[in-house]
Amino acid sequence: MCAPHNPNGKPFCCDICRAVPVAYHQEWDYLKANTDLWHEWRGDECAAEPVDPSEMRADTPGHLTLLACKGPADCQREFRATSCRQFPFFPYVTDDYRFIGLAYYWDFEPYCWLLSHLDRVTETYRREFVGTFDELFNQWPDEFESYAAMSEEARDYFCGQRRRIPLLHRNGGLYLISPKNERLAKTTFDTLRKFGPYRA
Repeated sequence: MCAPHNPNGKPFCCDICRAVPVAYHQEWDYLKANTDLWHEWRGDECAAEPVDPSEMRADTPGHLTLLACKGPADCQREFRATSCRQFPFFPYVTDDYRFIGLAYYWDFEPYCWLLSHLDRVTETYRREFVGTFDELFNQWPDEFESYAAMSEEARDYFCGQRRRIPLLHRNGGLYLISPKNERLAKTTFDTLRKFGPYRA
């Protein structure tokens, strides 16, 4: 749905010039053994804008590996990394350390069709997302800390924008969360903003 709006015709989330996927080390071991879809990110995959790989790796948590794939035309959906499957969402962790649902990567508001159509997120996806991260946080508390930091960054951004954060709550509801005090206000999908070319 978004590919027609990207000059190179790729979905924005599958475009290495827009987003670099990551994998847990155990996940990368599994992918290496079972598919040739992926390789370790080098920094030269986006010829127009090469990136210094050492700088990017320094900013990547030690338990993650930066990856690149062959591209959407060669995607093997059963071998997608977790970062692909969760995109454009991340687990929202409150200031008092509760994982309450799905927030999204705000940088992609002008690009990602789904962020203007949150009503298309299925209950099955929401349930499996929550179950997956409940288990990951159980096994890797450091990952919980990482998403707590991401959630704090989201609060800072939305506070600066004077906007509330759309939240697909783990209880099945849709809420707007105040970035200042984290009060939840129940809302409906038709009240949410649309972005970029998806406003029409």
